[in-house]
Parts: sequence; structure tokens; C-alpha cells
Amino acid sequence: MKATVSWEKELKFNCETETGKHLVLDGSGEHMTPMETVLLSVGACSSIDVVDILKKSRKQISHCECKLEAQRAEEAPRFFTAIHAHYIVSGSDLSEKHVARAVQLSAEKYCSVMLMLANKVDITTSYEIV
Repeated sequence: MKATVSWEKELKFNCETETGKHLVLDGSGEHMTPMETVLLSVGACSSIDVVDILKKSRKQISHCECKLEAQRAEEAPRFFTAIHAHYIVSGSDLSEKHVARAVQLSAEKYCSVMLMLANKVDITTSYEIV
């Protein structure tokens, strides 16, 4: 995997992956910040796992949302100290057992973003079925 991050002006950077996808990141907050993308990556990566695990278990999932809350260190470097991911899942034939297992497998085995942060960040999860 390769990417290029190019400074445009002030604290604004243009980002491009080798597959041609673009993203603007900004340290001033005008655009998404790098830390926001890390937090979103936790939610997206783990949600992909949760949906995929439930589908492979032949569960009828119609909605999956991940609400994230993070705490950061007070002083620089302001890394994440804790992240909580709360999944809201709906569909037919979903049981507590299956959703709990999908969330657990994602957090402990499959989500590469969570696993990459796990030794430095206190990551917790919860879920609800609606």
C-alpha cells in the first residue's frame, strides 16, 4: 500500500492513495483532521467486520451504525487514551449472542485498526439491537 501526502498551504494537506482516492486533511480544523480519520477508521473497519460476520452467519442485517467516543491526552502528543465504539444493529433474526460475538471477534481478532491501537489505547465496545 502506498500513499502521498502533499502540503497545500497553512496546515492543509492533499492526500492520495495509489488507487487514486483523494482526501483533504487539515490541522486547523477547516477540513477533517488526521485524528478524526483515525477515529472514523476504527468505526469503519470494525463495522465492516460486524456486518461481514453477521452476513456469513446468515443473519439478515439491515442497518449497522457505530457511534464512537474518544478521549485524548491533555498535552502533546495528544494521542487517544481511550475509544469506545457503540454499535447499533438492526435486522431480522438477530440475537444478542450473534451480535455480541460479531462485535467481540471484530475487536479481538479481525479489526486491524483496533488491533493496531490496542496496546496504547483503552478500547471498549458495546452494542444494541433495534
